[in-house]
Amino acid sequence: MATRMVTVTVLSNYLKNILDAETLLYNIDVVGEVSGWSLSGANAFFTIKDSGAILNCVLFGASNFIKPKIGDKVIVTGSPKYYVKGGKLNFNVSNIKPFGEGEIYKRFIELKNRLQKEGLFDADHKKPMPEKIDRIGVVTSETGAVIHDILNVAGRRNAGQDIVLFPIKVQGIGADVEIAKAINFFSNYDGVDAIIVGRGGGSEEDLQNFNSEIVARAIYNCNKFVVSAVGHEVDTTICDYVADLRAPTPSAAAELLTKDGLERKQKLQMLIKNICDLTKNKIILNETILQNLLKSI
Repeated sequence: MATRMVTVTVLSNYLKNILDAETLLYNIDVVGEVSGWSLSGANAFFTIKDSGAILNCVLFGASNFIKPKIGDKVIVTGSPKYYVKGGKLNFNVSNIKPFGEGEIYKRFIELKNRLQKEGLFDADHKKPMPEKIDRIGVVTSETGAVIHDILNVAGRRNAGQDIVLFPIKVQGIGADVEIAKAINFFSNYDGVDAIIVGRGGGSEEDLQNFNSEIVARAIYNCNKFVVSAVGHEVDTTICDYVADLRAPTPSAAAELLTKDGLERKQKLQMLIKNICDLTKNKIILNETILQNLLKSI
């Protein structure tokens, strides 16, 4: 049986036309695990995979999306495209989001609406910031960057303030129970004047323990002033709504709670300067008087 001979260009164009004509492949969702990511200009080139295959993807205007981490399970929306000159199949992505985000967001909205109706977010329940803050309780991981950021800020702004850490795990099964337990401890502990509840950034799934009802009620019933500092500035959690104050980052929370200490330090420095100036002026005045007396002799 005779075989048909075609050029590379003919075959490549044929493959391209088949994909372009297949409407079932327009704007489809593909689930996979991110296994590579690089930027070129405004676009991101990455791959997603599962146990049986790998798919090359291109995300145009990548700065408009949150960059996933390697290993994240995602849903990419788009269409496959065969590039004749490069002989390469890419999946052109128009949207990317974490896998399961829809269900997570749905649970978040349901809990938020229910707690709001109960009054847990009401402004008249929020406590004012204490005028004097000598010790700050921190609810976060003992190994993450959050506690180090807070210690750095507190040390720079006011060396006299103490930081008391209640170490907890910030994600995973049972983390919400640990967070609530730590808040309840500080609520009844006279050794702190205010509390920071915080963790670094992460996916919606990573932040779920800070969207827990048990954590929300612990903050609401807390006797101490509570600052929520969860995730990055763009992240919003139930903790943010129920806390007395929301800070965009853990470092910002430390800045807010150490402000009073910095002002006291600045006032003390100004007082010392004024005393030094007065003493110096008095010495100059006495020297002038003494010189005048010597001249008159």
